[in-house]
Amino acid sequence: MFPRILFCCLLACSEPVLAQSRLEVTVKRVDVADQHVFEVASSGEVRASPAAVWKVLTNYDRMSEFVPDLKTSKVLSRTGNKAIIEQFGVASFLFIRRDIHLIVQASEEPMTAIDISLVTGDMRVYQCRWELVPVPETGGTRIVYSGKLVPKFYVPGMLGANIIRSDIERMMKAVLARLERGDSPGN
Repeated sequence: MFPRILFCCLLACSEPVLAQSRLEVTVKRVDVADQHVFEVASSGEVRASPAAVWKVLTNYDRMSEFVPDLKTSKVLSRTGNKAIIEQFGVASFLFIRRDIHLIVQASEEPMTAIDISLVTGDMRVYQCRWELVPVPETGGTRIVYSGKLVPKFYVPGMLGANIIRSDIERMMKAVLARLERGDSPGN
């Protein structure tokens, strides 16, 4: 749920059919200045064009329709290529369930990248980047998600990276499945 609430983080997932590559997800915990920083990286390829991917990823108000555990996502303001977005979601691990509230800023580089940074909320650190890489051979797009996060709440040390990895994988599968179906929200 950590990055997923921010999209980003991003269906109670049916498996997507990826264009030519499988989903890749890595999460590692790095200790920096007495903080457990989780570094995440994920990528997958879809048959959708960069323009179609862009349309889905920047339709922030509709993200909760397909991103697991994201309850609401609402654009509070927009100025040029920057949007302030409020999101509510749920983080679940083991028998613990926690509501999450975040306000983030999305800085858009049209058809290329979206940088997300924390304004305020239930994280100490949250920075992520979505990159769209055209795949000329297939006409599709490689979607690369990377980020660093530090929750304000307890995440079990030994299990944290695995919990977050599972969460990122569910989010990415949901995003890729939506893109593969070709029915972007809000059409």
